[in-house]
Amino acid sequence: MKLFRLTLATTALINLGVLSSAYALDLYVDTKTKQIFAEPGPGRVHMGTYEKSEKSAKTKAPQSVLVAPAQTPAHEDRTAETEHKPAGDRLVRLREKAEKEQLKNQVSVLEERVKEVEKIHGNFDDRGLHWSTKDGNFSVSMNGRIQPASQYNFINDPDPAFGASTANELNSGMNIRRARLGIEGTFYKIWDYKFEYDFSRGNGTVGSGITDAFVRLNHTDALSYKLGSFKEPFSLEEAASNRYLTFIERHMSVNSFVDNPNTYKTGIGVNYAVKRFQTGVAFQTEPIGGWSSASTSVNANGNQNRNNGSGDTGWQGIGRVSGRPWMIDDTKFFHVGVSAGHTDVNTQYRADGTMVGEGQIGGGGGMSFFAFPGTNVDRTNILNTGNLSTGALSDPNRRQVTSYDRYGAESWFVYGPFSAQGEYLRTNINGVGYDSEHLTGYYGFVSYFLTGESKAYHVRNGAANRIKPNRPFHWNGTGWGAWEVAFGYDYIDMNSGVIKGGRADMVRFGLNWYPHSNVKFQANVIHMLDINTAGTPTANANGYSGGAGARTHGWNNGDLSAFLTQWTIDF
Repeated sequence: MKLFRLTLATTALINLGVLSSAYALDLYVDTKTKQIFAEPGPGRVHMGTYEKSEKSAKTKAPQSVLVAPAQTPAHEDRTAETEHKPAGDRLVRLREKAEKEQLKNQVSVLEERVKEVEKIHGNFDDRGLHWSTKDGNFSVSMNGRIQPASQYNFINDPDPAFGASTANELNSGMNIRRARLGIEGTFYKIWDYKFEYDFSRGNGTVGSGITDAFVRLNHTDALSYKLGSFKEPFSLEEAASNRYLTFIERHMSVNSFVDNPNTYKTGIGVNYAVKRFQTGVAFQTEPIGGWSSASTSVNANGNQNRNNGSGDTGWQGIGRVSGRPWMIDDTKFFHVGVSAGHTDVNTQYRADGTMVGEGQIGGGGGMSFFAFPGTNVDRTNILNTGNLSTGALSDPNRRQVTSYDRYGAESWFVYGPFSAQGEYLRTNINGVGYDSEHLTGYYGFVSYFLTGESKAYHVRNGAANRIKPNRPFHWNGTGWGAWEVAFGYDYIDMNSGVIKGGRADMVRFGLNWYPHSNVKFQANVIHMLDINTAGTPTANANGYSGGAGARTHGWNNGDLSAFLTQWTIDF
């Protein structure tokens, strides 16, 4: 290739020297084709200015050659002397060789200049705005998403509130479900990093917070180690980004047992992933100290995000194993997996044995689990266990949750445009006053792409990935994007032993439109089939505060149906 470039450059220079009548000549090289031109143009880099020198040899006819203009006086004197001395063939060959070497050096310098120009390049793709060095040692991407949402409750019939309690009905309206901005990239090829901030993580009092903030060492293509704040490895639906969910909101059991207790925790994790098998384990915790937006707290009335939602958790060990035992290709496979985790819970007591924060919203530790009915604007809880730590240390009837264990089983079948997915989750409650109490939930749904696409698979996460339409939407009608329909069933039971959090089930209908791979529109209809909260106490006692028990009780046998929409625009 270098010999070809040298020959091409030499031929062009000689031809230009013969044809040009100017004493000085500017030459330009095309950075892509490496052709040399006498005029500037798009994609051409200036090589330098060259002079024409007439030289003759005894055995050859007069000819014109081009030499570089930068010559020393001594060199010019030697040139003048040689013009008056007879020169043999050997001298001519030496001169030609020197000129070729000089031209070769100039081409090498030019190539280095081109490499410098191409060292850093940027582009826009699924990762967002992306820049990287040509050697691959460093890269950085800016990414983000915004999700405007709406909710209209066309059936909204719980029992009316009584006394000073908050109204039980859910509100219709609009909000920004999520608004995130982040950066991620690599350094020295084997390290990568990610930082993401959500400016609108919910419609509660704490509406923003950090999601991911970690550094990862990629030991091999399959094995990696992660340090920082990141999602705990648990559940198929939780492992998928909210950008790639089939329905607008995750299912009730996933929200209650995984998402609400703050799925983003700080710690260290190990992940191993190949095309047909993934496993991830992590040792994580939440910050210690006073109640803050960074440590979860008891949320009596809902309307707060997962970073302020459930309790004061300590260290946890958690892991997930998944894979595709049957697989024809990326559009035809069967995925299965299991998850398990143990989480410690902190409960704070005063010197006199009374519980800190008893009867208040937040500040005393403990743990509560709650569920909202798949809505995306007013996500107020209709099921609530109350604080599972209640009563003073001297109270013979006190309850204190010291830890909880979570288990999950998952399956996912994809065959071309058809997909079916389901999970079963269980949370066992451990501590004083508890004897085998457990909370359970499961869901299942099917979906079908009317335009022939297939669900995409994220190998490292072992979960759903970005959908790329076969024919992206165009205003001229040549493409209409991807269209998907879905139907699902959702069930959760938080009544067990002394726990009276309620039980509910529902159905969902979904229509998804993907005009482009970075844009999605979703329309859902949800309908509650049954809500059973008859056992939930109405008084602010037994772990309930702020009227939470009365509100949950007010939804017993209530009716709720809603129409939801959401746009997802990400880069």
